[in-house]
Amino acid sequence: MRNQYKHIAEVFRYPMEGYRLRMEDCYNYLLAEYPKAAEKFESFVEYVRSHSDFEIEEIFGKTFHIQAICYLDIGYVLFAEDYKRGEFLVQMKKEQEKLNNDCGEELADNLPNVLSLMAILPDEEFLSEFGERVMKPAIKKMLQEFEESRMELKDKVRRKKQKVVLMEEVENKNIYQNAIEALQLVVNTDFNENRFDDPEIIPTLGGTIGTVLSGNCDTSCSPKIPKPEEISL
Repeated sequence: MRNQYKHIAEVFRYPMEGYRLRMEDCYNYLLAEYPKAAEKFESFVEYVRSHSDFEIEEIFGKTFHIQAICYLDIGYVLFAEDYKRGEFLVQMKKEQEKLNNDCGEELADNLPNVLSLMAILPDEEFLSEFGERVMKPAIKKMLQEFEESRMELKDKVRRKKQKVVLMEEVENKNIYQNAIEALQLVVNTDFNENRFDDPEIIPTLGGTIGTVLSGNCDTSCSPKIPKPEEISL
């Protein structure tokens, strides 16, 4: 069990009962094993300590769900509405099912589910490639969404289309950025060999998605649209 991913997975689950305790456990683990990540995480855990359950739920929802700054579904982070997102999700679902990793009500590529899968993956080579080619670029893209210029542009569009920006009056509206930066430090520490020529080509999950994303198709490269049951929860 790779406990770093087990602990960090809890950070990005919806804040339910016991969330504060789990955040303290995560902070203490990082403090012992990844001190630089703990430094980044400290301001986040301080926020959790000093705010109400409602405020924590509010900041989570407004960061990842309502008028989201960024999203937690890794396939969407990497591919947006491109058909490759469906391919990636199908293959992630297969990997989750292989290890009986319960994804609950979220999709198989939701960040907490991906991290909990990484905690139990038995194939070190596969994990190494997954860390380099999936997690590093995904986390980088997530953090880019917190850049001031991007957030200002999103707010401008929301004011025009929706007439309201929900995050404007919320203090510490980027607090989850610190948690994502802590995750980035952990991933960069764990996967620092840079053994892959193109780190942003997704590995072959289950045998098909690598070819789809690299464009090296032996047969047709026409998009394969997943059936609804293939991406069901």
